[in-house]
Amino acid sequence: MFNFLTKSNHIEEKGAANGHAIIDLHDVNKSYKTAVGDYPALKNIDLQINSGEFVSIIGKSGSGKSTLLNMITGIDRPTAGEVFVNGTAVHQMNENRMARWRGNNLGIVFQFFQLLPMISVIENIMLPMDFCRTYPMSERRVRAMELLELVELADHAHKLPTALSGGQQQRVAIARALANDPPIVIADEPTGNLDSKTAESVFALFNNLVAQGKTIIIVTHDSGLAKQTHRTALIADGEIVNEYVAKAMPTLTQDQMLQATRLAKVQQFEAGSLILSEGSSGDLFYIVSKGTVEVILKRVNAADVVATQMGPGQYFGEMEFIHGQRRSASIRAAEHGGPVEVLTLNFDALRDLLEQSESTRDEIERIANERRKQNLELRGES
Repeated sequence: MFNFLTKSNHIEEKGAANGHAIIDLHDVNKSYKTAVGDYPALKNIDLQINSGEFVSIIGKSGSGKSTLLNMITGIDRPTAGEVFVNGTAVHQMNENRMARWRGNNLGIVFQFFQLLPMISVIENIMLPMDFCRTYPMSERRVRAMELLELVELADHAHKLPTALSGGQQQRVAIARALANDPPIVIADEPTGNLDSKTAESVFALFNNLVAQGKTIIIVTHDSGLAKQTHRTALIADGEIVNEYVAKAMPTLTQDQMLQATRLAKVQQFEAGSLILSEGSSGDLFYIVSKGTVEVILKRVNAADVVATQMGPGQYFGEMEFIHGQRRSASIRAAEHGGPVEVLTLNFDALRDLLEQSESTRDEIERIANERRKQNLELRGES
């Protein structure tokens, strides 16, 4: 597998430790002035992407996907809020610094390739190195050839881009994006103009880059491809849908997911602490968003048992909602799992959502019945 060449000159602010936010947006808003007043393209965006993650951004046309990318790349500035990328406050950077910073920290892959048609493939790849002077002149052609080997196009190095197929041009565009060894690669609809087989091969290339430590962000309309990434950020009407709401109730429409995101309240618990107790009444539906929770069952003449563990995107409280009964188990934050964060929806809000989505209600009811049966079996009451 290809290993990236190390730059001979040190680039400041390069690299975030794996597992830490390399992209961090805080309360980002973006409005555009129009003839009929301000148009809010982004509203209260909070988004953190860790180093080494593969994240897809999906949403309908006009939902704010491209505006969100423009915030991250510094192509546009937020009306309010903060944007930090690889340790740099992008929202505070002036235009003179921006271009060189972008060249060193971001590799950008465009939907329509944007290769210069009058120079060769290898010269297209060398251009970012020439601009940022990240490698000595003597090393740039060697690096460009190695990048072409990575995308399996070394034999086409001296052709003009117009002599290549669309899929091949997209691979050249990816190689060019990697020219300065940026920690982050951002691709806007990178498979939108490719057939399904070629799209899969481009996607496999992104997976290889992630395996080598790159952080990849793609905007895509293809939900099937999006599901293959580590995480999916769904944006609707300029707002990000909570990803754990989307995981817990995937059959809701985007508008319904956004409704649930707006209504959800956050609660936090220390490791080992009790979240709810068996036999208590309640009116909340819980979705785990961080950490691990344990379901504890009491047994007659036997020790309590951990029936199951739940992680982010899983939910509890559905049996009380569906069957109108008191809590049938205790739930606690796992003792060795670190702090737990949950999202809560009150039963009135949940009922309103499920009245709009029969398929989601049917699935929650199925899970409630299945879990009740499992609990009875564990207690020896079945």
